[in-house]
Amino acid sequence: MIVIGLMSGTSMDGIDVAAADLHLDGELLTLSPLAHDTVAFSPELRRALGAALPPAGTTAEAWCRLDNLVGQEFAAAATSLGIEPDLVVSHGQTMFHWVEDGHVGGTLQIGNPAWIAETARAPVLSDLRSADVAAGGQGAPLVGLFDVLLLGRPTRPHAALNLGGIANLTVVAPGVPPVAFDAGPANALLDAAVVRLSGGSERHDHHGRRAARGRVHEALLAALLADPYYDRPPPKTTGREHFHLAYLDAALAGVAAAPGDDDLCATLTAHVAEIVAAACRRHGVDQVIASGGGTRNPSLMDGLADRLAPATVRVIDDLGLPSDAKEAYAFATLGFLSVHGLPGTLPSLTGARHPTVLGTLTAGPRPLTAAPAVAAPARLLLLPGRPARRNPRT
Repeated sequence: MIVIGLMSGTSMDGIDVAAADLHLDGELLTLSPLAHDTVAFSPELRRALGAALPPAGTTAEAWCRLDNLVGQEFAAAATSLGIEPDLVVSHGQTMFHWVEDGHVGGTLQIGNPAWIAETARAPVLSDLRSADVAAGGQGAPLVGLFDVLLLGRPTRPHAALNLGGIANLTVVAPGVPPVAFDAGPANALLDAAVVRLSGGSERHDHHGRRAARGRVHEALLAALLADPYYDRPPPKTTGREHFHLAYLDAALAGVAAAPGDDDLCATLTAHVAEIVAAACRRHGVDQVIASGGGTRNPSLMDGLADRLAPATVRVIDDLGLPSDAKEAYAFATLGFLSVHGLPGTLPSLTGARHPTVLGTLTAGPRPLTAAPAVAAPARLLLLPGRPARRNPRT
């Protein structure tokens, strides 16, 4: 089955689109990457999305406009690879994750799937998080089952790490159920700081150069690490509702001397490395497979390697899956499981009462071909061991 996955994370740096040929044979799920790309949001839409994110207020009119505009840009991304899919799986753009006292009451991803179905001429699976939330789960990180299949059956604890706006971890260890959770912010605070420091001319710390020039402000780092979130056991989830620019300003207000610009970036980078490393140490992890935009930041990756030693850090590209497109391929895989009637979560990963089949299907002009009945879930993900090509038309 040819499946296209669409994903835009909390960093809102674009729409990741990935096409995969997926095949299930007993417990073995084979994923052959076909093509991937990242399609930037239009500047106007990106600004409107940023203006609507918490803690900002908004209106029903704004939500309506954003939901449909995001759907239209996701629709364009779905056709950008020139590949005709059997199914499109759209994560959408997360705008709010409702968490109170560790309990998730709901989650909102926008991007009206009707636009995607009309443009891609294929059925669309969307709203993948809500079923898990309704079953008592955190609804995140939903890539946990994909990570479990990817990591296989290691003889020592291994972890899959995604460094997007938020850093999420999945840990697989012999003899115990796997766990998945949001460790805390990855690029969320750092990107917000760089946008303000540069007056909007920079969106992120390019190649970690600002952090490399700076020195860690120990008092600020200690204040950031004191957040009670880090001491909570998994499953747990967080997002920009908690880690935003006002949160950083509150931490800065609590230190006697404010850091310089590059020192602030160095401190925020060290903060990410420390919270991820601390989470890995708690679980005895001896190998980390990293993905996401944060892997392009040498300052962050060097900081992780230093703090995790003697555990090793690899990037998912070594396994044949492009780091930038990992989550898009993961959601394509979850959609494939859904249309085969298979759950996309495990209770140990999200805290739900039971495994759930994910997503809501929007019919397209070409109906979804009925998937064969499957008696047992997949246990292992097989990759061809070769890198996927970039979109040949770009």
